Amino acid sequence: MPKKSKYFSQKNHQKLQDIGKKVLAFMNEKSSKIYNYKQIADGIDYVNPRQREMVIQALHQLLADDKIKETDKGKYILNLKIQGTLTGIIDFNQSGNAYVNVEGIEDDIFIHSKNVKDALQGDKVMIVTYNFKGKKLEGSVVQVLERNKTDFVGTLDYIAHKEFGFVVADKKIIHTDIFVKKENFHGANPGDKVVVKMLGWRKGDKNPEGEIIQVLGAPGEHETEIHSILAEYGLPYHFPEEVEKEADKIDREIHENEVKKRWDMREVLTFTIDPKDAKDFDDALSIRKLSNGNWEIGVHIADVSHYVTPGSLIDEEAYQRATSVYLVDRVVPMLPEVLSNGVCSLRPNEDKYTFSAVFEMDEEAQIHKEWFGRTVTHSDRRFTYEEAQERIESETGDLADEILTLNRLAKIMRSQRIKNGAITFDRSEVRFNLDENKEPIGVYFKVSKDSNHLIEEFMLLANRKVSEYISLTRKGEYTNNTFIYRIHDDPDPAKLEALRDFVSTFGYKMNLANTKKVAESMNALLQGVQGKPEENMIETLAMRSMSKAVYSTNPIGHYGLGFEYYSHFTSPIRRYPDLIAHRLLQHYLDGGKSPNRNEIEEKSKHCSAMERLAADAERDSIKFMQVKFMEKHLGEVFEGVISGVAEFGFWVAIPENGAEGLIKLRDLVDDSYNYDAKTHAVYGSRTGNQYQLGDQVKIKVMKANLIQKQLDFKIVE
Repeated sequence: MPKKSKYFSQKNHQKLQDIGKKVLAFMNEKSSKIYNYKQIADGIDYVNPRQREMVIQALHQLLADDKIKETDKGKYILNLKIQGTLTGIIDFNQSGNAYVNVEGIEDDIFIHSKNVKDALQGDKVMIVTYNFKGKKLEGSVVQVLERNKTDFVGTLDYIAHKEFGFVVADKKIIHTDIFVKKENFHGANPGDKVVVKMLGWRKGDKNPEGEIIQVLGAPGEHETEIHSILAEYGLPYHFPEEVEKEADKIDREIHENEVKKRWDMREVLTFTIDPKDAKDFDDALSIRKLSNGNWEIGVHIADVSHYVTPGSLIDEEAYQRATSVYLVDRVVPMLPEVLSNGVCSLRPNEDKYTFSAVFEMDEEAQIHKEWFGRTVTHSDRRFTYEEAQERIESETGDLADEILTLNRLAKIMRSQRIKNGAITFDRSEVRFNLDENKEPIGVYFKVSKDSNHLIEEFMLLANRKVSEYISLTRKGEYTNNTFIYRIHDDPDPAKLEALRDFVSTFGYKMNLANTKKVAESMNALLQGVQGKPEENMIETLAMRSMSKAVYSTNPIGHYGLGFEYYSHFTSPIRRYPDLIAHRLLQHYLDGGKSPNRNEIEEKSKHCSAMERLAADAERDSIKFMQVKFMEKHLGEVFEGVISGVAEFGFWVAIPENGAEGLIKLRDLVDDSYNYDAKTHAVYGSRTGNQYQLGDQVKIKVMKANLIQKQLDFKIVE
């Protein structure tokens, strides 16, 4: 009998806990409202006397656990300060389960798919946490506090003979279809790719309701899919008409009264070095020999701030965009074309207003003097990277001596930078050769050469020195002046330790004693793996161990570059933070006091968020083009390298074209495979077969899904 009584007690306790969760979920719908027990019982549909008695018991338990408060006798309100209630951003995986990232808590909190309620990817949610069967902390969503987005891209699925349809979202992490009444199709036909706006999600409904606000076209077509990517990330392709009109009114003349306010450097030899398909030339270099034998090197940047003034329509639109977006076949610019490719672009044989950092350097690249301010310049020549590289390699051609001098100085600066703790990730980027119909006919890799490094070093120099000028006194003390910095935090020690332990199995050593030793070890590791089978794998893991660079008013330094103070100053045509930096620099040059830090910090966060969106859109466009390219190779066999491993499968990258495809574990029929996160591998439980990150495998291309931007591969023995 005692045994039975104990069992009943445990069962009853569990039942009260379950009712308590329902009560919290109901009260969270209006978290500031006060309820009596009858309202709560009705709210969770517990209506008979026995059920109401259980609700009362559950309320007593919640009071004891401090999860609710009694404001008056029999009146209850949610206690929002309880330990078990947390707020964070929800992130779904492909299985429908999710994790909530809560500020101040190291590990994300797992949310099972049955407990996500009406939350969608990226929403800010309130969760109740609990320890499930003594395991790690889990949670349940009780309320969506803020929607991350309400517009989604998907395909319209019309239910025959019904007056409604569903939009099936492209992104698998949107775990529900969106219900659309026929009167809200707004011209869309069944099977069309569309943008749907979510109107609401009523309690008890399985799906949210929406209306179609844009018809993108037929799924799989090039223009449809590119515009789908832009719509998915909320990136506008066209400028509003009023912004274009304001841009057209801009005065494009160079006026003598403005020139008098600037350093006139039009007689100094100046040229640009850019990609062959570039149209917006942000930066130019000037060089001349001084009478004392030193070099005067000018880094000249388009003076966008002269044309784009705070509060103007152009400025507001540029801030919302925050960055230009570079898709595989087009650029979605931050500024209207009249500015980005015209009046602000440092085109050859045209006088331009510029903002410059001018340095006097000796033969050892030591800086003796520096100057910052507004200038007027004249580009004498436009070089492509290939043309500049030709002069470096052949030592012949027009302006070869000047380019060779700049290259020599750049190499000294690069060597010094690495010596001071900079980490050199020199990963090649995939590019496509497209025909007139934008079909991919070839793949190539953009590899950085000396001409690229030349420009990079002088841009890094200008960015660093502008930042130091504002941040430090002549004695080297911090000024506390508000500025927008590009910061890169130190790597996560746990990730570095995991990397060290993993690479040791390949015979590589890492010293994690201090920041400088880590940087030295990382550079030695990246150099040591070059040309080895494990190169791709170790480079990938090394990159993953790094923090992400962001914009901030807090100058914590840039770990990857080894700089204490660093900002983005050199690309104001395509990055809004650079425009902010120009305005602040001029403000300080004019003797202005430090402006409100909070306002600049808010802008920094917005620019960081938009940068992430742009990077995701660019990545999606590359995936789309890779899948399109591989459509022509269905059934073919390639040599590949395992580039990622997860509990449901692993990805294989094809080195010759950069395409990446998934191999699902359920398709490996020779054994039952288990995932080991520590070794980045899956193991056969019976055979002991192993597939590990970095392994070389032979694969066959089985499926190319343009809409999901996904390739499916099969292992070939």
